[in-house]
Amino acid sequence: MGKIKDLIKLDVLDQVDIRVGLIERAEDIETSDKMIKLTVDFGTFKRTILVGMKKEREDFTEVIGQQALFVVNLAPKKMFGEVSEGMLFDIGFSDGITPVLAVPEKPVPNGTRAE
Repeated sequence: MGKIKDLIKLDVLDQVDIRVGLIERAEDIETSDKMIKLTVDFGTFKRTILVGMKKEREDFTEVIGQQALFVVNLAPKKMFGEVSEGMLFDIGFSDGITPVLAVPEKPVPNGTRAE
């Protein structure tokens, strides 16, 4: 596994808004060989989030109906004609293993904050 990143102060981490969201839809982005478009329910709001998981799974639609952790306060970014409004947390990509979703231990209300 990789080297531990440089130390940060707690106030830097407090700036990141991490929430549980329910993945409602997972759609192919035909103009990309790795990106898909997720529609995610955070309880009081929904977001479109683009993720590079197309080649990581035989069937990327298997994530539909699952809760996962997302960063919801990233600036929107336009890619492949779509706007991504957040970031999915996954586990393993940076360490060269097939990524898995970062999920809550048991179901919680959509929009619950991770701290």
